[in-house]
Amino acid sequence: MNEFSKSEAYAAAGVDITAGYRAVELMKQHIARTVIPGVCSDVGGFGGLFELNLEGIRRPVLVSGTDGVGTKLKLAFLLDKHDTVGIDCVAMCVNDIICCGAKPLFFLDYIACGKNVPERIEALVKGVCDGCVQAGCALIGGETAEMPGFYPADEYDLAGYSTGVVDKDRILDNKSMEPGDLLIALPSSGVHSNGFSLVRKVFDVEHCDLKAPVEALGGKSLGETLLTPTRIYVKPVLALLEKVRVKGISHITGGGFYENIPRMIPQGLCASIREEDVRVLPIFDLIAETGKISRRDMFNTFNMGVGMCLCVAQADAGKALDILRHQGEEAYLLGKIEAGEQKIRLW
Repeated sequence: MNEFSKSEAYAAAGVDITAGYRAVELMKQHIARTVIPGVCSDVGGFGGLFELNLEGIRRPVLVSGTDGVGTKLKLAFLLDKHDTVGIDCVAMCVNDIICCGAKPLFFLDYIACGKNVPERIEALVKGVCDGCVQAGCALIGGETAEMPGFYPADEYDLAGYSTGVVDKDRILDNKSMEPGDLLIALPSSGVHSNGFSLVRKVFDVEHCDLKAPVEALGGKSLGETLLTPTRIYVKPVLALLEKVRVKGISHITGGGFYENIPRMIPQGLCASIREEDVRVLPIFDLIAETGKISRRDMFNTFNMGVGMCLCVAQADAGKALDILRHQGEEAYLLGKIEAGEQKIRLW
């Protein structure tokens, strides 16, 4: 901690420089858990350094992704629970990166807050580090900005950025996708980090009891269910890519099935999925019933229990399912590829 850096004038304006130093000291133990080969810098520098190991990669291509947690943060504020939204932040970035077939290497976070409470910042960064460990990448930098008068004292925003690498010859494309290929679902852990503006409106979260047990949710509370962090699919998908040719991957985020699955489908083909084959989680039934939301809108907003969709040849489907299940994923067949111009057909 820098004992000589202190500004009484800045403190009078609402910015406590020493709180920032304290937060950095608290987060160091968590950041240390994310260190992997290639990390060349410690916390506190002006840039995060990472040395690329290109062994076995003929034509390296860097793949980057950035995202935030969105209004799911409002639940964290209401429940005063801040140690899991960092996982969401990492997940939203690294799950996108692996859709190209890339391995995430490092992550940077950005926290903007109304008041720097070191213990709360530590909890946020702990979550980010938990996510990085799950993804096998390193937290090599970040920024905490105290912005009084811009954010309320008890609120903050959290966003992140990640970079990965893939051999150019192994970048996933959909050129070989054809009728008869099969779609595989990787289950989600819940709502993940999308659609929370609608969720908050449906349940009127600022005025409901978020901690009461809900029978429809198996006795879990609404707050606990909604704050369940986004599942990170990096390790099981990378394991699959080593053994099976994957023709396409979609990360099911905002826009649900209708927006995201077509992003991996080439012109002239269609993903055909029966709604009854989707293993819908109870939280989505509760959202639909409480908000009187149509099935079409539900599938066009939420992941409905499917966090990621993969396409493989029919001959490879059994092997792919075995690999994914061995990696701890309860993967299952979701649908198939057919000829058609609409790219997705839910029936």
